[in-house]
Amino acid sequence: MNTDAGNAIRLADYSSVLFFIGAGMSAESGVPTYRGAGGIWGQYRYQDVACQRAFETQPERVLDFHEIRRQAVLACAPHAGHQALARLQAAHPRLQVVTQNIDGMLQRAGVLVDAELHGSLWRMRCTKHGIREDAATGHFHARRCPDCNAWLRPDITWFEDAVNENVFARTAEMIASTELFVSVGTSAVVYPAANFIPLAHRAGARMIEINPERTEASALFERCYALPASEALPALFA
Repeated sequence: MNTDAGNAIRLADYSSVLFFIGAGMSAESGVPTYRGAGGIWGQYRYQDVACQRAFETQPERVLDFHEIRRQAVLACAPHAGHQALARLQAAHPRLQVVTQNIDGMLQRAGVLVDAELHGSLWRMRCTKHGIREDAATGHFHARRCPDCNAWLRPDITWFEDAVNENVFARTAEMIASTELFVSVGTSAVVYPAANFIPLAHRAGARMIEINPERTEASALFERCYALPASEALPALFA
């Protein structure tokens, strides 16, 4: 692969560009993954710490687990791929970013994220009073709603939860109208988020995949770069 500037993919040539970010982007920074060797679900049962049923019976245990997750994320730093994406977005304001990750690593690098498909570790939610922003620290600023004293839960999509239909509908609109679709670090096996890849293909977008290994969706892409995001994003785009 030739990565000199003359062969870079010029984002200015497209009226709309969307980067679709998966867990592999964060894993490069050392953020623990959920699946696979060493994954979180090899150490914990989601039924105990990451579903609404567990939260209703043992809210403190669930929140303790998510504070551990926060601390693990804060111990990691954005890598060259995150930083390159922030620079590209600053140079091309029409560049949109959709992430499947809940860790906030993109935002820490200065990336404006248009949609967080699975929510965020850095927000809390009250069933009655809605979203509460929470400081990006290892510990929750508050565990109970200041208005009704109900337990606050992390604003993320847990196992057994329905996805946020408004976020998914808005994402579908963005993807259906994008000219260049770049998938970065996603395994393409987490549904329903993985459905956005064939949607982009059907909509006629130019398709680029960046992932060290081929995925189940690789055949839908015009180009597949077997590279980590930290190498590919600074080299491939201008």
